[in-house]
Amino acid sequence: MADFKGGWTGRMLEVDLTSRRFSILEPKEDLYLNNLGGRGLAGGFLWEKKGLEWDDPQMPVVFATGPLVGTRAPTSGRMAIASRSPLTGAIGDTSVGGGLGTQMKRAGWDAIIVTGKSVRPLGLIIDTDNIEITEATKLVGKPLSSVARELEALGSFAVIGPAAENNVFFATVMVDRHFAAGRGGLGLSLFKKGLKFIAIRGRRKLQAYDPKGLEDAREKIFRQSAASSILQGPFGLASLGTPALYDLIHVRRMMPTSNFRKTFFPLAPKMNAYNLEAAYKPLKSGCRGCHIQCKRLTNDSRPVPEFETLSHFSALLNNTDLETVVQANKICNDMGMDTISAASALSCHQEIIGNDLGPAGILQLLTDIALARTSLGQSLGRGSRAYAQSRGKSGSSMSVKGMDLPAYDPRGAYGMALAYVTSTRGGCHLRAYPIGHEILLKPVATDRFSFAGKARMIKIAEDVNATIDSLTACKFLFFATSLEEYSKALTAITGIVFSENDLQRTGERIYFRERMYNAHAGFSSRDDDLPERFFKEPGSSGAGIEIPPIDRGEFLEARSRYYKARGLDENGMPLKEKIRELGL
Repeated sequence: MADFKGGWTGRMLEVDLTSRRFSILEPKEDLYLNNLGGRGLAGGFLWEKKGLEWDDPQMPVVFATGPLVGTRAPTSGRMAIASRSPLTGAIGDTSVGGGLGTQMKRAGWDAIIVTGKSVRPLGLIIDTDNIEITEATKLVGKPLSSVARELEALGSFAVIGPAAENNVFFATVMVDRHFAAGRGGLGLSLFKKGLKFIAIRGRRKLQAYDPKGLEDAREKIFRQSAASSILQGPFGLASLGTPALYDLIHVRRMMPTSNFRKTFFPLAPKMNAYNLEAAYKPLKSGCRGCHIQCKRLTNDSRPVPEFETLSHFSALLNNTDLETVVQANKICNDMGMDTISAASALSCHQEIIGNDLGPAGILQLLTDIALARTSLGQSLGRGSRAYAQSRGKSGSSMSVKGMDLPAYDPRGAYGMALAYVTSTRGGCHLRAYPIGHEILLKPVATDRFSFAGKARMIKIAEDVNATIDSLTACKFLFFATSLEEYSKALTAITGIVFSENDLQRTGERIYFRERMYNAHAGFSSRDDDLPERFFKEPGSSGAGIEIPPIDRGEFLEARSRYYKARGLDENGMPLKEKIRELGL
């Protein structure tokens, strides 16, 4: 069984669930050079199917690794899953950790493209070159913790849960028990195709073209990481996990509270990372190939909530019971639901009915959503935007393009306000993540209450993050390092010389193609907008910090500057000359 060298295997697996047949693709080198892998590679396959609805049998769901996966490059254990999002109708991709990407690469596959539709639930089992499509009916309806016990012997796995099987539009794909491919509802995409799980074991190894060059790049990245307080300091991600951000957002009075009607949660100091550590004494965990290990598991093996989950199941819902947050996170993972969208649906409901659900109500309604037990649960399972519209209260959905906003109130960080609306997948913080500049003050501090310089900053960050998701690597590490170091790692792995500018330009092409995809799907400047609340209502000022409403004129001016920097017209549509310039 031969190993392979050079970053890519040169093979992709195309699986048709209608016929239960598969074929092997061997793309030309240009496809890899122009897309790298991960998000870029998947986006290329989606572009070829533009115009198809998300539930069309021929709309692919793509699992894609990158050229770093399976190597000794730091944080090289991630991969991308992508399709058109059921929740938003826009481009829908997600970067996910765990071991699936590594096993997939070692099995010899750069990507798996799933098309077609089966009338019965199926599983895809891959052991390097041995591929089997099997019946999976016996796994339907079971919580993911139960399914995981049956799949672990097959290698690393991705699986959908009861939420997807009950048509929840923010259903996730769960990888290796605790890693969620969330936000866009791709679990529902797999359910509509009839694919319950993929399990992969790979037996090959990937060798770098220049092992010495890779070790040199790796050592430099490790040194930069060790010098970063947010990554490896006593209060950083390696020490406290992502809940380390909880206090930072709280003291800056930008924690979404009461469905974004407030920006300050008085009891936050009792719900923070310190209290999580004290109450649950969690053990470290994390993605394959990562030295940061920012995930945590409680002493009874429950996943500790990430920052977004901790914030939304506490402040957003006015909940002050820490165990409820941990249990809500477990329910979402076990049922296969995105925690941000689930909490947002509940907070939207709370605002509309005028009452808080309380701990018992939160947990009960989460279960009702996942299992479609009640008409209310079914309605909330379509997401906060659809639910609010059905109640005649559209303004109560705190979403952009149908994707619920995460745990950073845009009135407290104007770069984030702009990043939410320009994000190609909807109200997402990870397309640009200006929190580095505005809150962590790295790499360059900027005024968080100003739009000055933010348009170009967001555009550049979007391009960089598109590259990171395509390599694939972890964005957190880029608080300390840059594409300069990763271009050297990529050059050492592939034997092809890549510069930082080469990678930045590739990221720009990937992001612009996503804008093209969304434009083809009917999105325009009217969708690049925030809920009205942020322009009309102030946040929770205090302690010498003023949180006024965002000035709409300044916001629109900043968006216009972004459009110009991105190569879009005044309506947010791709300009033909920019399409030609990027070779698209």
